[in-house]
Amino acid sequence: MRYTIACGLTLLSMLCTPIANAQDSGRILIFSKTAKFRHDAIPTAVQTLKAMAEEQGLQAETSEDATQFNDGNLARYRAVVFTSTTGDVLDDNEQAAFERYIRNGGGYMGVHAAADTEYDWAWYGRLVGAWFRNHPPGLQTTRIQPERNNLASGSAWSVRDELYNYRDNPRPRVQVLATLDESRYQGGTMGADHPISWCHAFDGGRSWYTGLGHDAALYRTPQFLAQLRQGLRYATGLDADC
Repeated sequence: MRYTIACGLTLLSMLCTPIANAQDSGRILIFSKTAKFRHDAIPTAVQTLKAMAEEQGLQAETSEDATQFNDGNLARYRAVVFTSTTGDVLDDNEQAAFERYIRNGGGYMGVHAAADTEYDWAWYGRLVGAWFRNHPPGLQTTRIQPERNNLASGSAWSVRDELYNYRDNPRPRVQVLATLDESRYQGGTMGADHPISWCHAFDGGRSWYTGLGHDAALYRTPQFLAQLRQGLRYATGLDADC
């Protein structure tokens, strides 16, 4: 983040306090490396997130280079966005650097297959909130119910996407932001309470996730864009309340 310096004289010393430039809210890293399945929507997701970040006054950098995960480089970012990453994308040293980054107050945002990533890294599973189990074939239509404080909040909206089932329900560990209605499609395995987006403070940092984002067309849906914007602002610390 760029800073200007405000300085004032006292009788004893000169005190200088860094003040963040109001026109520069910092940087994010949009990371989209895949080691297993690669989603066709990744370019659309990356461009959408990049434009959204710039609207929020953030400088967005994109990469699929895992060597970016080192202490010096990660310290440059307010948040790292895992954008449909899959499989084992970081080595042990890169994982350790990312853990230190979060513990130092960094932010994480996961989109769709970010939950299909790093199954052998237990810390990452806790960070993202829940790991992907499977999904019904193809794209299906259901309704998304926003939620606040474990209660329905706002109008439900229709979505057509690849609908993830998770290995377990993350609700005991996170603040659920939206659920999907399994009664409206085939192949759901989580029952009446099927979280699809959530957030939580984690290990000194911030984590926000949505299971939506498989279909490139979804990135033109106002409700989904609003959801992503909410996640970006929380992960970067621009909003304290996710």
